[in-house]
Amino acid sequence: MEKYYLAVDIGASSGRHMLASMKDGNMQLEEVYRFANGMDNKDGTLCWDVERLFREIKNGLKKCKEIGKIPVSMAIDTWGVDYVLLDKDDQILGDTVGYRDSRTNGMDEKVYEKISPKALYARTGIQKQIFNTIYQLMAIKETHPEYLEQAESMLMIPDYFHFLLTGVKKMEYTNATTGQLIDPKTNDWDYELIEMLGYNRKMFQPVSMPGTVVGNFTKEIQEEVGFDCEVVLPATHDTGSAVLAVPTNDDNAIYISSGTWSLMGIERKEADCSEESMKANFTNEGGYDHRFRYLKNIMGLWMIQSVKKEFEEDLSFAEICDRASKETITSIVDCNDDCFLAPESMIQAVQDFCKKTGQPVPKTVGEIAAVIYNSLGKCYGDTVKEIEAITGNTYDTIYVVGGGANAGYLNELTAKYTQKKVSAGPTEATAIGNMIVQMLHDGVFASLPEARVCVGRSFDIKNYDEKGKQF
Repeated sequence: MEKYYLAVDIGASSGRHMLASMKDGNMQLEEVYRFANGMDNKDGTLCWDVERLFREIKNGLKKCKEIGKIPVSMAIDTWGVDYVLLDKDDQILGDTVGYRDSRTNGMDEKVYEKISPKALYARTGIQKQIFNTIYQLMAIKETHPEYLEQAESMLMIPDYFHFLLTGVKKMEYTNATTGQLIDPKTNDWDYELIEMLGYNRKMFQPVSMPGTVVGNFTKEIQEEVGFDCEVVLPATHDTGSAVLAVPTNDDNAIYISSGTWSLMGIERKEADCSEESMKANFTNEGGYDHRFRYLKNIMGLWMIQSVKKEFEEDLSFAEICDRASKETITSIVDCNDDCFLAPESMIQAVQDFCKKTGQPVPKTVGEIAAVIYNSLGKCYGDTVKEIEAITGNTYDTIYVVGGGANAGYLNELTAKYTQKKVSAGPTEATAIGNMIVQMLHDGVFASLPEARVCVGRSFDIKNYDEKGKQF
């Protein structure tokens, strides 16, 4: 009988339920359900509607029952840093505020009153991002200290959904590290740091590794969706899952997990918490099997997703890519500038940056997209140089996984700006990585290297040479 494994992969703009099964030694994927996501503006605060998202999770489970493909296990991954605080009755305290909200403005300075940026990086190895959990908790401490006092537990978003399904609370490691409160040597909470900042120590659940069993569905969930299922922790941080699906076992490989964000880096056995690494703004996020994802957060396709919504024509990403490829505009913007994090108009933000820096201002759809794609390519090129300088290694191939692997024009630019070969695919890397952990748990694969060989064999991978030509 065919065995199915279910990944519920929820990104910032959409979520999907993907089933995996094995046939003739290859992994097969089937999308069974998809739903929209996004932050809602609730009285001026950007929030996630976790109740609606949980309904969608259950809707997708019902769809599995409907089509007669019941998974032996399931796992949920989402973006990082965001969380819920639960009171003694397991009710959420306050709103589930999203990472793009402005409440964290100035909270870095509040944190630095207790610990310097240099000491913080040396302790956690996590890059400064104003939306990290450490700053979000400081925002709560400043505006709603009673929430911190009343909180019995803190759960990252996917952990909260796993709890709603099983009644069991687990804090998964890879997502926990994104908050900037985990010690990379012990792979556990830095309780000294937590107390230094005045956060409620008891709300921090023990940390569990990917592959840990959370539990089975509660009776209520079983009755509602029509079956029982084991819930297993994947790498609940979507990048942690995506990196598992990079189709190479070469330790000297640079990857880009390309979606709303571009996460570009390498895998390491130990964290690099040096000052040099901090100045280059690299992060040491936790990975599967205590590996570290040594990477840089780059604004990514968020900029293209945002301008697409503003264009008067309803264009596909492929059409936008095609128009951009025909342009000759030379303007470059700094993709990592905070002005692109959540502007009211991304087109305006790009045009203003070009104006301010004395460069040609893009006007048409093609020009605006070309500026963004070329800026991303340049950013990738700069990041490769930094990785090579810090590690002392040289790399010959960049592995692009995730939705961005579909952007042929961007792959060509990546090859040109980095002067490296590019391997693009699989596009569903996050869901695949999620399911790899479930399959490792179930004994389908004996090891991660074996799983990665299977990924390379099972999915469509496109290759580009250093000049951007497909081969």
